[in-house]
Amino acid sequence: MAGSTPATVKFQDVADAWSILPQVSEDVHALSFESKGEALEVKWSDEHLGIYPWKWLRPHKQNSKAHATVSPATADPKYSPPPVRKDICLNFSDYERVSDSLVRGDHVGRVSSPTMGGAYCVPVTPEATQGLIERIAFIRHTHYGGFWDFTADLTFKDTAYTNEFLGAHTDNTYFTDPARLQLFHLLSHTEGQGGGSLLVDGFEAANILRAENPSYFEALIKYRHPWHTSGNEDTCIQPSAQAPVFSVHPDLNQVYQIRWNNYDRAPKVDWSAAEQQDWYSAARRYNEILQNREIWTQLEPGTALIFDNWRMMHGRSQFTGKRRMCGGYVNNDDFISRLRLLKYGREAVLNNLGNIPTGHDPENPNSIV
Repeated sequence: MAGSTPATVKFQDVADAWSILPQVSEDVHALSFESKGEALEVKWSDEHLGIYPWKWLRPHKQNSKAHATVSPATADPKYSPPPVRKDICLNFSDYERVSDSLVRGDHVGRVSSPTMGGAYCVPVTPEATQGLIERIAFIRHTHYGGFWDFTADLTFKDTAYTNEFLGAHTDNTYFTDPARLQLFHLLSHTEGQGGGSLLVDGFEAANILRAENPSYFEALIKYRHPWHTSGNEDTCIQPSAQAPVFSVHPDLNQVYQIRWNNYDRAPKVDWSAAEQQDWYSAARRYNEILQNREIWTQLEPGTALIFDNWRMMHGRSQFTGKRRMCGGYVNNDDFISRLRLLKYGREAVLNNLGNIPTGHDPENPNSIV
């Protein structure tokens, strides 16, 4: 559903219905409604026809008595993330040097939240790639498995397993605890072309949004969403509670996690029409900022890309031919434990247990979140 809106849209499930909405014009409106058996047909002013099954519409009707608002923590207006790094492909000459740097902490620090991420030269094998990520921490097992080695064969009903264009997004919005680090390694691409990779700093884009329009920034904090993944018959994962696009740290008073994935949002009933308008106006502008800040690179076999999934968004251009990718996830807690110990040492970390900073304190290990 990442391409242009078709003339007729049949909403078979939640993902279909909401994945196209960010593309809809602000002034689109319904021209007519007609009940057709088990569905409602709506003709829209942009000339497309929407077909909405009654069994989908009834449980998702707007609940005007419910409110989506929470008491948002306002991010510190003086806080700003470090400047965007342009040197995302900082390659080492050989795998052993990469491994040594991981042990010293150079690598782990480079992919932490204040950075864009890093690209590293590794042998073109899944075994070497798995060894690289395991130098940081344990690989997180999910419904996709542990370490991935896949092609665009739709083994999982997920957009990553297609050859379609993928806009900037974060992964795992549907987990209560999204994975923190993500690694991709293109093992091969034959008989085709395309498949460029994009990265964009979600924190920087959030800061730009806040400077331009504080109310838009607040809307992406205030309104929480139901996220989900349900492509496969045996899977329907949702977080334990709805979550906003921007999560603000209660002690550091700054955005520390972003959930942004148009493919993963489920219908939301607990807000008014005015609140919906607030959120969509904010989301539309945030998306524009992201698109204007994208950095594109072409991955090649032997280059592994690792980045912070709570901050960095990634995407992919459409491609032809056969691509084989491998990679994996690392949990937040495992990664942050590794990073704090490497940066400060065990004694300093233990001495600061429970010492919660109220702002960024470079001497306090707990400033790393």
